[in-house]
Amino acid sequence: MTTQSEQLATFAANLQFSDIPAHVIARCEDLLLDTLGSILAGSTARPVKTIDAFAKLQGPTTGKSQVLGNVRSTTALFASLVNAAAAHMVEQDDVHNGSVFHPAAVVFPPALAVAQEIGASGKELLTACVAGYEVGIRVGEFLGRSHYRIFHTTGTAGTIAAAVTVGRLLKLNPEQMLDAIGSAGTQAAGLWEFLRTAADSKQLHTAKAAANGLIAAYLAKDGFTGAKQILEGAQGMGAGMSTDADPRKLVDGLGSRWALPETSFKYHASCRHTHPAADALQVVMKENNLSAGDIASVVTHVHQGAIDVLGAVIKPETVHQSKFSMGTVLALIAIQNFAGLAEFDAALHDEQVGAFREKVTMELDEEVDTAYPNRWIGKVTVTTNDGRVFKGRVDEPKGDPGNTLSRPEIEDKVMRLGQYENAAPVETIKHLIDYVWDLQNKDVIEALV
Repeated sequence: MTTQSEQLATFAANLQFSDIPAHVIARCEDLLLDTLGSILAGSTARPVKTIDAFAKLQGPTTGKSQVLGNVRSTTALFASLVNAAAAHMVEQDDVHNGSVFHPAAVVFPPALAVAQEIGASGKELLTACVAGYEVGIRVGEFLGRSHYRIFHTTGTAGTIAAAVTVGRLLKLNPEQMLDAIGSAGTQAAGLWEFLRTAADSKQLHTAKAAANGLIAAYLAKDGFTGAKQILEGAQGMGAGMSTDADPRKLVDGLGSRWALPETSFKYHASCRHTHPAADALQVVMKENNLSAGDIASVVTHVHQGAIDVLGAVIKPETVHQSKFSMGTVLALIAIQNFAGLAEFDAALHDEQVGAFREKVTMELDEEVDTAYPNRWIGKVTVTTNDGRVFKGRVDEPKGDPGNTLSRPEIEDKVMRLGQYENAAPVETIKHLIDYVWDLQNKDVIEALV
């Protein structure tokens, strides 16, 4: 009998464009465009500029792979490093609920960089990205809830996803793909401790996941061997990084259940754990004609994962850290009715936002916790200054598969992100939109901007 790791490697190595349903390909295109917007917006941030400066210092100044925000070229390794850091910076990239994993930030940057470097076609690019999503999501599900309490799954499972994506572009055979997964898994890392001190580590997680996965795939192509059961082995990722790892989830519906379309878009520019409560608060305020000044307190009824991640942020010290503050996010919803990039930039030292933040608390809710991570239910209890109590509930936050963004909404989001901090001219953003919608017809992926 083959192992779960072998089954994953064989699936990824043998996946063909013709195997993938049309709706999965269409959603992959949607997610790619959504991610390009995040890369452009994130490229203006200080932590990303720091990683880019390192890439300029250490990496070649010529090559076929583009660093999108700065419109320069280098090798696929350094383009992946910088673009992956940028993709995760503004908290607008996608999330897969069941695995609590952000695939886009670690799949698309190395995919684009390698496709440009080797001259892959649009269909080859899309096939590789689907392979990366399908494997990476299952690795995240395999690692389980205990893993996410300490480890940032996008940095750990993301390294595997990146390796598989690049491996498919390099046309690795099943044995080589298994080696790539083994080498990726032994490099997988990412810890949540950074949130406590507003450190920049989150961008390093995605940057290194993309780069390390790429390294693993290229090494495997040249015969470099990796552990054959780095996932489910006795001293593998599951054993070392989880107490509830379930190897069966690695191959759950492989080839029949397409996990990529299960991925959610982000509507608010904040940690996804804040979105269900934010949407529920919006419902309560709209239905009862409430303003921020009417509200005395908001109790958010959440899953334990939200408490584990958001509970570390008491008073945000940076704009990025504020996106992991339930109180700050709900303050923006109550005051501005929108928690976008510009709103967060203005909120950090805003006294009204700070005052509302103090009104917000989180409480563990059995129903919400039991449903998580497959369903992210939003529940709030709002008490007004005159003593009225309102309860709000949202079963599918905006952006979830059952409440998704349309292509016009994705285009609007990308236009907004691309213009953030003057990251890109409008003409460039429009070109990217047209390019992605025509991706299947591209014989060779060349410069995007």
